[in-house]
Amino acid sequence: MNEGRIYGLIGALAAFPRRLAVREVARQGGELQHGVTRRTTHVVFGRTLLHKSDEARLEARFDAASASGRPVLSENGFLRALGLLDQVEGAGMTRQSLLDQAKLAPRELDLLSLFDAFERDAEPYAFRDLILARKYAALLAGGSTWSAIARSVRRSGAVAQLSALSLQADGKDTIYARLGADLAELDGQRLLPLDRTGDAELEDLFALAEDAEEDGRYDEAAALYRRCLAADPGDSVAAFNRANCLRAAGMGSEAMQGYMRAIKLDPKFVEAWFNLAGLFASEGKARTARRHLEKAIALDPAYADAMFNLANLAYEAGDLAEARRWWEAYLRLDATSEWAKTAAKGIQYADLHLKERTAS
Repeated sequence: MNEGRIYGLIGALAAFPRRLAVREVARQGGELQHGVTRRTTHVVFGRTLLHKSDEARLEARFDAASASGRPVLSENGFLRALGLLDQVEGAGMTRQSLLDQAKLAPRELDLLSLFDAFERDAEPYAFRDLILARKYAALLAGGSTWSAIARSVRRSGAVAQLSALSLQADGKDTIYARLGADLAELDGQRLLPLDRTGDAELEDLFALAEDAEEDGRYDEAAALYRRCLAADPGDSVAAFNRANCLRAAGMGSEAMQGYMRAIKLDPKFVEAWFNLAGLFASEGKARTARRHLEKAIALDPAYADAMFNLANLAYEAGDLAEARRWWEAYLRLDATSEWAKTAAKGIQYADLHLKERTAS
């Protein structure tokens, strides 16, 4: 079932250590990696993100993952895909039916499902999910946020048990259960079957590196990714991200070594081949750059950016026929962007000058 799947993990898993997940996915013929690359087939959101990122950043990551067209899985969805979580009995409700009956906005349903605020992570939903959805809709109408609900719900342990409780909010950030005349915070014991202290530290370190990179603190991010690699020398994504940071910080030679390390760890790492080609091109090593771009396309025949860069290299070398061939290939994959307009103009230019050469 998981043969050939490549899961890209965003955030740390809460259910069990990442190293065990890596082992289990590999046993089933797949691969689990940090972050999302062009090879990624499925995106997985770890629940620890709820306590590491604010709502805006969580939504931005979800939107980016959804826009890629890849299946986006919650942590429970990932476990179900691996056959490690039992199916929910009596689950037969469609997503649309749940939305209609609960009066819950589709986006809020998707985000709550992403962090396992329901028994089911996707349709078919169970009847208890409908009850929960109605409770969440009421909380949202009262001013709560979806992330506050998700954080409180995940602290409660068994989500299904919440369907029998009366939930109410205290401001935007905390959800309580009413027990008679008293209010109790949803802070039940969370089940973690195995110790994950070392794993959690590594995931926290990786998240700090990502944040530093996103904020443009490239020296700091590179140092953090280096610590990640010291803890897990086989992490090709950490090597790649570190190389990107080194390049952004103006350390081209170090970045080149970083991309080579990422490729050595994962010879199919398409983006590493592409970015390494860019470094070679910037140093005037056009022939080497072309070889790396051609390798990237051999690994990913739909890599339009690599085709565009090959066209540019050919154009700069005065080989208009070759440039035209790659611009044409690019347009088969992208016919509407600004880059597509540039490619179309390049073809017109090549046709004009090739015609003149033939006539003369």
